[in-house]
Amino acid sequence: MSDAILAVPEKIPSRAVELWKSFARNRAALVSSVVLVVLVLLAICASVVAPHDPIEQFRKDILLPPAWLEGGKVAFPLGTDDIGRDILSRLLHGAQLSILIGIIVVTISLVVGCALGLVAAFFGGLIDTAIMRVMDILLVFPGLVLAVVVVAVVGPGLFNAMLAVAIVMMPSFTRLTRASALRELSREYVSASRSAGAGRFHLMVRTVFPNCVAPLIIQATLGFANAILDAAALGFLGLGAQPPTPEWGTMLSGSLAYLQSAWWMVTFPGACILVTVICFNLVGDGLRDALDPKLRR
Repeated sequence: MSDAILAVPEKIPSRAVELWKSFARNRAALVSSVVLVVLVLLAICASVVAPHDPIEQFRKDILLPPAWLEGGKVAFPLGTDDIGRDILSRLLHGAQLSILIGIIVVTISLVVGCALGLVAAFFGGLIDTAIMRVMDILLVFPGLVLAVVVVAVVGPGLFNAMLAVAIVMMPSFTRLTRASALRELSREYVSASRSAGAGRFHLMVRTVFPNCVAPLIIQATLGFANAILDAAALGFLGLGAQPPTPEWGTMLSGSLAYLQSAWWMVTFPGACILVTVICFNLVGDGLRDALDPKLRR
């Protein structure tokens, strides 16, 4: 027999392995994903890792600097705020709250947006026009301004802030789902499914939607960063989480008066927001490159 017949065929890598290798080539996205994993673990274990209760006040240790500066204490590694609360403990519990905000906001906007996008793509006509015109109206307003308007109507609070941010993010998921579904509806496999007797709901959920998931994953990752940033902005304006809730935006709002005398009160919450948002954006870029066949080649 010839060598060609006896040759063992090269093992074809699975889809997941191929995607991971493509994602791992992006060093920035890989490092960012590691940082996010550490952040999530710290948020989950905040009650164990935090040295103090986030709302406990140490009246004798007000405005202590970080432990490595003169006057600092090891018991408060990142210092204390204006009423003696440990900043590290509040940051760790704030991470827990920020991750929860991102999950809830992205879930609400993703579920509602995907449902509206699929309905608009499959039904068309007046339904499509009505849904997309509402989305266009929502897109006219800047995201933060619209969120402020919604919170002003329903009232300040953490849940209302999450609902407002979800409404702001919903048009992007709706338009992306509709565009992806319309593209898939022109494919031959959809026509074959129709010929085989598949109903509209089966086509919508089992046939078309799974092929629209890749861009939605990328949008959800980027939306996670926007959700955390917008929620922090609402907290900074006093429309989101209310004191003494340890939320990063609320911590920033309460520390502006001490910008020069106690810089650590402003720097550490701001750095947490900055690093988290950048990491989510870099991971989203890495997923986009890995899931797009053209960019992967």
